[in-house]
Amino acid sequence: MALSPKETDEINSGRLKTSNFSQADVHPTPNNPNTLDWLFVVDTLNFCFWHYENQEGWKVEGYSGYYALCAAINRAVKENSSILDPKFYSTITEDQLKKILRSDTKVEVPLLSERVKCLHEVGAVLQEKFENSFQNVVKEAENSAKILLQLIVDNFKCFRDEAVFKGKKVSFYKRAQILVGDIWACFKGQGIGYFKDLDEITMFADYRVPQTLLWYDVLEYKKDLLDKLNNNVLKNGDLEEQEIRGCSIHAVELLKEYANKKLDKQKINSILIDHFLWDFRRKHAQKILEKGLPFHKVYCIYY
Repeated sequence: MALSPKETDEINSGRLKTSNFSQADVHPTPNNPNTLDWLFVVDTLNFCFWHYENQEGWKVEGYSGYYALCAAINRAVKENSSILDPKFYSTITEDQLKKILRSDTKVEVPLLSERVKCLHEVGAVLQEKFENSFQNVVKEAENSAKILLQLIVDNFKCFRDEAVFKGKKVSFYKRAQILVGDIWACFKGQGIGYFKDLDEITMFADYRVPQTLLWYDVLEYKKDLLDKLNNNVLKNGDLEEQEIRGCSIHAVELLKEYANKKLDKQKINSILIDHFLWDFRRKHAQKILEKGLPFHKVYCIYY
């Protein structure tokens, strides 16, 4: 079975390339000396932006969700905030972060106090173990995505996205993996962004990508699960939540394997597939909603 013309177009268009990262105006450039610090702060705070479809959400400079976070950090840097300095954010107050993340709307960013705790934790660790620089963490990995991932989850507890599934410990590491992926994408796989084992990184198990997998019939939910997702907020660690996240990871691995068998020259990884699926959901949110494909709602720091 060959790839359809539409699928081939997606690959050739650049939407499945690292350059897609730099096309977002809110993202930093690799030649900025503060880029690694920016990526680390953003991915430390990169969780829980969802709101109910019939309610107003948190927005910054017209952006919503993750892009609103990027815009808020960029705004803070322009206003001469020290938000990229671990010495500052290791003691940042809730009022200071609230000002940095202030909204265009009356809706504040969710889980503000949890975000403060995350910044305190990672800022303290960088000062104690890595000479106040996330760059030293990346250098210690010696261009290994697997080692960098392990360094992140071993040293920064708030990135330790783990659970127990039917008596067995499982790990998802959404934010830790997306941090590795962002470094690779931002630096276009070169220099400090080169990783010799990038295929060790899976998709980033969040609450949006599964919606796109549902849209494409890669995943299918039973009616009782659909009803539950439409009417309830799950807890981090719930059986259904873990199954959705785990099946999403496995599905993307199967998609990667299938696509790479069909491609002649260009090969793709799970990060690029995740980027495409996540972008698709943002662009087609209304259509996905109208089709009755819910996302699993969870309040937690991991995604």
